[in-house]
Amino acid sequence: MTSKTVDGKVIVVTGAGRGIGREIAMLAAAEGAKVVVNDLGGSAEGEGADKGVADQVVDEIRKAGGIAVSNGDSVADPQGAERIIQTAVENFGRIDCVVNNAGILRDRIFHRMSAVDFDAVIKVHLYGAFYMSKAAAPYFKEQESGSFVHFTSTSGLIGNFGQANYAAAKLGIVGLSKSIALDMARFKVRSNCVSPFAWSRLIGTIPTDTPEQKARVERMQNTMTASKIAPICVFLASDLSQDVTGQIFTVRKDEIFLMSQSRPIRVAHKDGGWTPQAIADTMLPAFKSSFYGLDRSADIFNWDPL
Repeated sequence: MTSKTVDGKVIVVTGAGRGIGREIAMLAAAEGAKVVVNDLGGSAEGEGADKGVADQVVDEIRKAGGIAVSNGDSVADPQGAERIIQTAVENFGRIDCVVNNAGILRDRIFHRMSAVDFDAVIKVHLYGAFYMSKAAAPYFKEQESGSFVHFTSTSGLIGNFGQANYAAAKLGIVGLSKSIALDMARFKVRSNCVSPFAWSRLIGTIPTDTPEQKARVERMQNTMTASKIAPICVFLASDLSQDVTGQIFTVRKDEIFLMSQSRPIRVAHKDGGWTPQAIADTMLPAFKSSFYGLDRSADIFNWDPL
């Protein structure tokens, strides 16, 4: 009999009522975890609430022989995040992994983006990841074990149109994850990021105004399913990843990429210091060939998924 990779572990998955979160919760339960299925049950833009969305996933897990409970709190509320973690502790006695998957989209071209739209997305993604991680951290510290799996995006890692709020939040999550990994390594706590390519309700808001956009969305619908993202998340929740922390992984269909992190690539030195004109005359021509273009995610990942 094959052993289950997260047998007996208690895993919280936020935004687990639909899409990627649902697939993570389902696989974690199938692999032996006791799962807290958290979902506010709101719209793709974060409006409304329906706890029945989380309850339905719990019913599916239980029918398949797994163990799960639901929670309908918002990750964007610090007290809500505390209640989500308490749901795990009160029902299952501990917490072993937090998957920070919950998210919303409010895409707007930058000059039309309101402060409300920026704030709402930052609150759910970046503040939500912080609130959830902060609520779980004391338990992880005390037991000297635990894993955080945070969701980032190539929108922040590389770039995309109309997503300044989302990109800022997702790149902020990378910094948050690395800081957690550094600060909590002494307690054997791990923190990693996953950047998914998958068809989901949020991706369904991508415009399809051109033939190229339509073709891209069709490829995502047909090949890059949400279930493809779940295995790496369950791996990172398991003891199989005990030596993996502070990393960023991208998953696209059957491909897994280890993403780079910011490091110096060129250096220029001038005895006595620089003037603006000296920078233009010396530094600029030396560095220019290494400048990054205004690339978008689709420009870098420009081949069909394997």
